[in-house]
Amino acid sequence: MPSVLLPEGAYRRLRELAEARGLNIEDLILSLAVENARPEEAGRIYWEAAEALLTQAEEELAKGRLRQASEKIWGAAALAVKAIAFWREGRRLTSHGELWAYVRKLVDESGDRELGRLWRSAISMHVNFYEGWATLEAVRDALEDARELLEKLRSLRERQDRCS
Repeated sequence: MPSVLLPEGAYRRLRELAEARGLNIEDLILSLAVENARPEEAGRIYWEAAEALLTQAEEELAKGRLRQASEKIWGAAALAVKAIAFWREGRRLTSHGELWAYVRKLVDESGDRELGRLWRSAISMHVNFYEGWATLEAVRDALEDARELLEKLRSLRERQDRCS
């Protein structure tokens, strides 16, 4: 994934803007990147970021950095759900509540209750980032769950594309 070098003052300003919106800097930049994008493009940007975060989570896990791996697992799941919302409805999800509600909608529409379980596994990693209680095995299992969640979401997207 490409990186960007910024002067310290610009970084501080971005951090302030992100915190004011309840985001981290990466999420702020992603939200700016999709601000006026077509839904297809916005979905692609979020999906690519989700896949990149899963790769980063694997790297963090290999280094024993469980909290960092946990946050990347959560981030990948959240961005994948955001991508699906853009692709399916041109809808931008902006809060944790909207993410939860959208996953519930996907579960109800697909009849796949496993989507909900996989989502909750990812949410547990968001909690672990702050609290640090999960074991290596729990984070490894959550990473596998996140991979499975992305596959299920990809399958929903492909099924919709075939029906369109």
